[in-house]
Amino acid sequence: MTAEKSGTTGRRSGAETRADGTGAKNPPDDAAGAGPGSGSPDERASGADSSGEDDTAGTVTSAGKAKRTRKARRTGAAKAAGTASTADKTSTADKTSTADKAGAGTDKAEAGTEAGTEAEARDRADAAKKDGDAAEKSDAAKQDGTGDDEPADPWSAFGPAPEPVLGRPRRAVRAVGRFLVHEWTLAVVAALALAAAMTWPTLRYPRHTLPQDYWDPSLQAWQMAWSGHILRTNPAQLWHSNTFYPENWSFAFSDTLLGYAPAGLIGVGPEHAVLRYNIMFVLAHALAAFGAYALARQLGAGRIGGAVAGASFAYAPWLLAQAGHLHIISNGGIPLALAMLARGHGWSLRYGYRPRRRHAGWAFAGWLVAAWQLSLGFGIGLPFAYMLAGVVLVSVVLWFVRRRKVKRPFGRRLFLADVLGGLVFAAVGAALAVPYFKVAELHPNAERTIGDIGLYSPPASGFFTAPAESRVWGGLHEGARAVLPWHPEMTLLPGFVLYALAAGGLFFSVWRVRHRIFLLAGVLVTMALAMGTRFFGGRFTYVPLFDYLPGWSGLRTPGRMMLWTTLLLGLLAAGAVTAFCIRVRELAAERVPPWPGPWLRLATLLPLALVLVEGLNATPQPVVPRQPAALRTVDGPMLVLPSSQNLDQPVMLWSTDRFQPMVNGGSGFTPRSQARIREATVSFPDYASVDYLRQIGVKNVVVLRDELEGTPWEGMLDRPVDALGVAREQVGEAVVFRL
Repeated sequence: MTAEKSGTTGRRSGAETRADGTGAKNPPDDAAGAGPGSGSPDERASGADSSGEDDTAGTVTSAGKAKRTRKARRTGAAKAAGTASTADKTSTADKTSTADKAGAGTDKAEAGTEAGTEAEARDRADAAKKDGDAAEKSDAAKQDGTGDDEPADPWSAFGPAPEPVLGRPRRAVRAVGRFLVHEWTLAVVAALALAAAMTWPTLRYPRHTLPQDYWDPSLQAWQMAWSGHILRTNPAQLWHSNTFYPENWSFAFSDTLLGYAPAGLIGVGPEHAVLRYNIMFVLAHALAAFGAYALARQLGAGRIGGAVAGASFAYAPWLLAQAGHLHIISNGGIPLALAMLARGHGWSLRYGYRPRRRHAGWAFAGWLVAAWQLSLGFGIGLPFAYMLAGVVLVSVVLWFVRRRKVKRPFGRRLFLADVLGGLVFAAVGAALAVPYFKVAELHPNAERTIGDIGLYSPPASGFFTAPAESRVWGGLHEGARAVLPWHPEMTLLPGFVLYALAAGGLFFSVWRVRHRIFLLAGVLVTMALAMGTRFFGGRFTYVPLFDYLPGWSGLRTPGRMMLWTTLLLGLLAAGAVTAFCIRVRELAAERVPPWPGPWLRLATLLPLALVLVEGLNATPQPVVPRQPAALRTVDGPMLVLPSSQNLDQPVMLWSTDRFQPMVNGGSGFTPRSQARIREATVSFPDYASVDYLRQIGVKNVVVLRDELEGTPWEGMLDRPVDALGVAREQVGEAVVFRL
């Protein structure tokens, strides 16, 4: 009894770790019979049952050694992890080695007294300890893969594998994989695929057809071709194009799409010009959807909410009436620039101002995108420029108010980025404005009047009327369009689904209440501006802008302000859809298992699907008239007859082979010189008209035989030219008069 108590005391004072390696003390009943070399609970129990016998209380038999060795092999992984049988190998046992030695010595002495001699007991204990150490080393070698006796323990596979060292090719592949699955990569791909589908069949015959009609699209196809051609040959003559001869600054007679000049560097001739136009038409829709998506995401909307904002902005029904105006469709730079500027300044509608998220590079890039958007035309670029100026003014006032309350609310690098970016934007705007001011000086009839604005100002019913190009509402709204004075610019329906989602966003949204009120106020203000003089005569809305803001008088159609209305409605809708998706996730988390069912998933996509359905188009795709062979051979300066606003625009496209100087040209206004030439040549060929053309430098007149019927020039080919000194030649389907 004395020896048993002493051994127990020694074990309790020295062994502090449990068999699981947690470091807790062993319970008293486990310590009651454990000897210094015991390796398993079975052995401890055996020792406790026979504590009074010499052969089992203080010594370990050869059978016990073999049993412990086999047990150690079976549980080698557990022993390697720090089990109780190898406690003397662990760090805990090292820390308490003094107590272990004292307890073990007491046990050995007691067991030796009962067996016969203390020396024999010590020898037997040492031998048992050596056998246990050898077994542990054997197990460790097998775990490391250095042992050859038996295969490695299968449970060791659950241990953490070392991180592999990747080579440069594998690192590159992994980086590319991460890029391909990134949100913004997927957003770009989705925007491109959606644009191709939603504008179909634009890309069915991209070399031969144009969306909506072949008048304004022909003009804009020529504009891109001219800018690319002149940048390759003589950039100094950019603003003095080959059309409207003999006028100068003729490239500034309408919006120039100058930002698409890099695309104009590729290809020559009418077919390439038409192909280029169709590609840019599709890409413009993709950029609009992506830009609005990026803006909504930056402001705090979810992915589906951002997709709703992007789809509603790019494919609003009212924009289908603008399919022939690429400078209006090309609006994606507006939301994209705003998204970049907000990102650079660390600002979000949902989360407010976060200084740690500021990034000067994003802010500078936002200014560059804004400058590029301005280069596409002042039709929508001018209101954008004034909006940015207002934002800068408000930001400066807020900075002065909050600069003492917020530590470093702006930052030096961000300040420099804004200053440099703002200067670039202002410089681009000033450089582009100079030719337009010159045109306004030389051609006073190019200026708009309040009377002109009134002709294009839509009534309130226009906000609920879809254009004929809408596949869903076009036929149903035919009667409503009939009462509109100029329905192509007065059918301003952004979508009934968008109206409903935005209305829901006023009451159920992730945006704060004050932000919803702010967005609603923006919707109402832009709608009032879009009505022009129809909103109480425009005395407090459009007319002051027309009278006092430089350049505003050059804007003909106030209904295009609907672009801003659509963007704000899309943000309201994005807030509602994001809140709806959050609620769906909360409901899904309550399910067992916590996964949303297919109906819940489809419910989150329903708003996006409905918005896209309303944007389906029935836009005609007319075939572009074939280029006459004479336009490929006749030199300029030349005049193509018959001549009118619409007839001259395809002629401009036909000139993209050689860009000969020509009197023909179509734009937002008719220069007086061109009007005089058309009037003087109604009697062509006669002495007065031939003499007049020679005086202004025209060398050749090309008459399109198939276009004469119903025009003032009908019957001109029956007039004699013998006494006029004019050579007449048939070139294909055209007749050429060489003066």
